[in-house]
Order: sequence, then C-alpha cells, then structure tokens
Amino acid sequence: MNGEIETYNNSQPKPDNQVCALLATTIDSVLKEAESKIWHAHPVWFLEGNPIVGYSKQKAGWRLLFWSGASFEEAKLNVIGKKFKDASIFYTSIEEINIKDLNRWLKKSREVQWDYKNIVKRKGVLLLKQKE
Repeated sequence: MNGEIETYNNSQPKPDNQVCALLATTIDSVLKEAESKIWHAHPVWFLEGNPIVGYSKQKAGWRLLFWSGASFEEAKLNVIGKKFKDASIFYTSIEEINIKDLNRWLKKSREVQWDYKNIVKRKGVLLLKQKE
C-alpha cells in the first residue's frame, strides 16, 4: 500500500480506519497497475494518469467515488454527480462493504473510463476514453 495512504488511513479514528484499510487493500488488489496517492487531501487511484477511484470522509459517511461510475449501470452506486460522470456509495461501517460488489465496480472502472486527465486541454469537455 502507498505509504501516504497508509498514514492517512491510520490517522482516522476507529472504526473509520478499518473502513479505509479495507477499501485501500481491496482497490490495490484489483487495480494492481494503478498509481495511488493522496490527491486533494484524499486517497485516489489513477490509471495512466486518469483518476479512477477514491474515498473521503463526508457527513453521510465514507464516500467511495468512481470517477466514471455513472456509466457502470450499477443501482447501488446511486449518488450521481451533476456535472461529471461520477457515482458514489456511502459507508458508515466496515460491515456495509460488499466485497463482491466492490470487486465488480473496480473491474468496471478499468474498462469504462471517462478521460478526466485531458479535461483541461479540452476546455471542460469530457470524452469517453478509448481502449488501446
């Protein structure tokens, strides 16, 4: 696990740090090729410089955000962004995390990607990233 992310997770109070640790280890195990770092003060994983998945603490709990999640067609990812193609789910405890669902979403995050990496170059226009 990325050292910065491990420090971030360990700095969370119990049982929040357990939620973070489970999310991080699961993401790392599925997206082995991803780069991970603390980005805008939260753990985020990238594929080829494109943000894929991350989590952050919010009032409703831990928000697991998939940048391209609105295109996954997954009912449980029900918090849809208004401006971009993101979708999220909130967790308040480790028991709420369904690993089977999480693994499926992570696999979809590799296959379905909107090109956030080049959004500035395109002056705010978001395009579906083409598979190479």
